Amino acid sequence: MAVVVVQRASAETPAAVSGALVAAGLTLRRVPSAEGGAAPLGLGDAEGLILLDAPDAADALAPALVRAALAAQVPVLALGAGAGLLTGLAARAAATETLDVRMEPTPAAATDPLFAGSEPPPHTFRLGGSAWVVRPAGGPDHAPGGPFDERTEQLLFRYAQLVAARAQHTTTRAFFTQRADAWEERFAYQAPAYAAAVTRMRLRPGATAMDLGCGTGRAMPALRELVGPHGRVLGVDVTPAMLCAAARHGRTHHGHLLAADCTRLPVPRSSVHGIFSAGLLDHLPDSRAALAEWARVAARDGVLLLFHPSGRAERAARHGRPLDPEDLLAEHNLRPALTSTGWRLDEYEDATGHFLAHATLVG
Repeated sequence: MAVVVVQRASAETPAAVSGALVAAGLTLRRVPSAEGGAAPLGLGDAEGLILLDAPDAADALAPALVRAALAAQVPVLALGAGAGLLTGLAARAAATETLDVRMEPTPAAATDPLFAGSEPPPHTFRLGGSAWVVRPAGGPDHAPGGPFDERTEQLLFRYAQLVAARAQHTTTRAFFTQRADAWEERFAYQAPAYAAAVTRMRLRPGATAMDLGCGTGRAMPALRELVGPHGRVLGVDVTPAMLCAAARHGRTHHGHLLAADCTRLPVPRSSVHGIFSAGLLDHLPDSRAALAEWARVAARDGVLLLFHPSGRAERAARHGRPLDPEDLLAEHNLRPALTSTGWRLDEYEDATGHFLAHATLVG
């Protein structure tokens, strides 16, 4: 796990910064601010971004790095002259509406995840959902002239811990943010397969259905047709860019879109009659925790349908590898995982053209 630190080439990285990152098990990667625009950095390479300086040339850094980090909700912390860079970029993005997230600075609060109930340092602001700015007392372009004060050092340690805790989600958001705009067109041919799989859920009109890891919401039209006009459809994804793409493709006409972690759903217990999930479960770091959470929100006799528009053998061959006996989706692994979290596996199909597992809540 790496955090990119942006600062002038002639400057040394403050010991408080490197110490906080090392303590959280993170590595540090320096990007000289004058070379930021040409830095060969993909969002998948970094779980966090610390801005200590502004670039020497106007807009040299922002398009290549900061804007992409903000769009993908990579945790960003701006200190010293870096605060001027971040707030300036946020203002331009708000004026031109070039980011899908709101970037209005608001005073940081003790309830922010970065502060865990402690009082934020003075002149600290939050931008969007994952960026924080500590404005120096000498003005937005004034870099710290000496060591960080104790409260800022504590802030750095908390930031590093936050980055480490969110690393999995950050990587996921970064990967899909870069692909969100083209996702629908690239996989449009799979729509009939999704629709056919949804019918296997056999939900009644008026039911509540959830598409977990919905991406651009390709299953939502079929779910709406299944539950009817009086039913409820939720599309849940952890990547805001995917949900924005879903909205652009009209999926809000079929249901509600919700940005959330599928292992901590902001949904009441026993409120969902059917959960559809395509290509998600086996990519989660703790699949059993996810299945337990899905059982929590499922109503009595609720249905879980796991789907993929290609079979396991087909996908393994596509990636040039044999079938893995440890694969969670192998029946001998999936059945006990479902049973231990309150589900009963009713149907299992691992065919050439699709994978489908139908389970019912029994716990």
